Amino acid sequence: MANPTSNPQVSYNRLLLFVAGLGGLLYGIDVGIIAGALPYMEATSGLNAGQLSFVVAAVLLGSVISTLFAGMLSDWMGRKKMMALSGALFVASIPLIALSHSYGSLVFGRLLQGVSGGFIGVVIPLYLAECLGAKDRGKGTGVFQWMLVFGFVIAAVIALYFSYRVDEVAKLGDAAKLLAFKDTAWRSIFWVSLPPGILFVIGSFVVAESPRWLFLLGRREEARVALLRSRDAGQAEVELKEMADAAAAEAVKTSAGGSAKESLLSRKYVIPFVLACVILACNQATGINSIIGFNANIFIQSGLSDVQAHYGNLLFTLVNFAMTMVAVMLVDRKGRKFLLSVGTAGIIVSLIVVGLLFRRTEQLRVDGRAAVQALVSADQNAKIIFNADSARALLAPAGDSGKALAGQPLTLSIIYSYGGFRSTTAIVRSDDAAAAPLVITRDSCVPSNKVSAFFSNPFASLDVARTAPLTIENALITPVPSTQNGWLTAVFTFCFMAFFAIGPGVCVWLALSELMPTRIRSNGMSIALTLNQAVSTTIAAVFLPTVGKYGYSTMFFLFAGCTVIYFITAAFFLPETKGKTLEEIEAAFEKTAH
Repeated sequence: MANPTSNPQVSYNRLLLFVAGLGGLLYGIDVGIIAGALPYMEATSGLNAGQLSFVVAAVLLGSVISTLFAGMLSDWMGRKKMMALSGALFVASIPLIALSHSYGSLVFGRLLQGVSGGFIGVVIPLYLAECLGAKDRGKGTGVFQWMLVFGFVIAAVIALYFSYRVDEVAKLGDAAKLLAFKDTAWRSIFWVSLPPGILFVIGSFVVAESPRWLFLLGRREEARVALLRSRDAGQAEVELKEMADAAAAEAVKTSAGGSAKESLLSRKYVIPFVLACVILACNQATGINSIIGFNANIFIQSGLSDVQAHYGNLLFTLVNFAMTMVAVMLVDRKGRKFLLSVGTAGIIVSLIVVGLLFRRTEQLRVDGRAAVQALVSADQNAKIIFNADSARALLAPAGDSGKALAGQPLTLSIIYSYGGFRSTTAIVRSDDAAAAPLVITRDSCVPSNKVSAFFSNPFASLDVARTAPLTIENALITPVPSTQNGWLTAVFTFCFMAFFAIGPGVCVWLALSELMPTRIRSNGMSIALTLNQAVSTTIAAVFLPTVGKYGYSTMFFLFAGCTVIYFITAAFFLPETKGKTLEEIEAAFEKTAH
């Protein structure tokens, strides 16, 4: 018979996981919701391409700013209040965006969403690490990641529903009604994401404060009460004693001449801090964000049709969701070190295979830059129709290389710039009779204001770009591989996603929260996450130019090389933290520092 006294603790732990999961859901919605709303916002808002680009990027800006200060605020306010604040900011952002009729309010609402996401990304893993017992900590952080991925799925489902509704209105043949419904659609997409935000705020007030944060403030009895909500009395006393022993050891060192306020770079903190930073930087260097963001383009270039590529993208998302669920079940059984080692090894193999598949085709590509540059009009715009006839004209200057590609299906992708700002067109196929012409304008590339310009390219001059000529940097004409090649590429991309989800996807949040000792955890997590976002932004900035000049194969090989560093770090330097309390992990690192 089950012990009835354990029921309240089991129920509370489930509540804790539910609230943390809602935080992950909001994080995923923060990032994913704009994709479905953007086409309708573009059609009805009256904003130009630069303004819309900044509306999308405002979440990143808000997240970078808030991540940097999240640790300090968590120490000052407490983890529970920070969770409530992050949820409240998300809730406040929804009416600001959905009721917006100006560019300023749209940007401000998206900034609030970004600030909310940055806070959530720091405070939820921090809170879970400090509240859950050693045997449940992996599951808790895994649920956060799983729900984050589920947020992407929810955002996609919401967008799919409204796309069907828009299509129904379009069939009526009334342009005015269609325009009005598109305006309603993008606003409704944001309104639908409001309920989980409200639930998260309510849940934040129901759960207890972090016992370790309370103990650090000298509120030992409150820490005991918080521990007893999720543990039995015996385990609570063991963990309180470990906290007290750790605090006493710090006091002895301080009285012996140490500093009461130790630096993040103190000798005993350097190893866990550097490990966490390397893992987070390498997590982005696997190319995960770029592969997710350019997934459909990658599949089209590998040989799939547009419809097949979008089905592939759906399968890619479902693989991520399913394997994250598997990781949640395995992380406390197999351990972080094992899953990270297996995951990174699988990622390396998958990336190398995808790179080799692209290499076979990209060796044959031709750059028709000069021919496309000749099509640029006097007003520094260009319109390119790509079909079998125009493909022959673009290939003609390339001589024998161009003749070798004549008569077969080809793709064209153009990378162009005005001054220091660079953009790329969609990929079109010469055998797609319904494809729209590629249209290049200044508004599609040059940011609309200096803030947006700074985050697009901090070294470029916006004033110069507003009058600079259109430069065609690459006009990549590539033979379309077979459909079989496309699906083979897709399968190994799915493998990449599966290995990422089962290893780095879940374990990175655990590594971040478990490796950092209590005294530096909040500020250390903020710095490490800021580094994570800096690497992500850098990769986003170099992805298109690298693909344009050297091809997808080079980018996949670079990602594989970075993941080798990740594998070495996980397999040979990362300690196993499964089943250990935070104080035991901290003590192990302290021993290695002596």
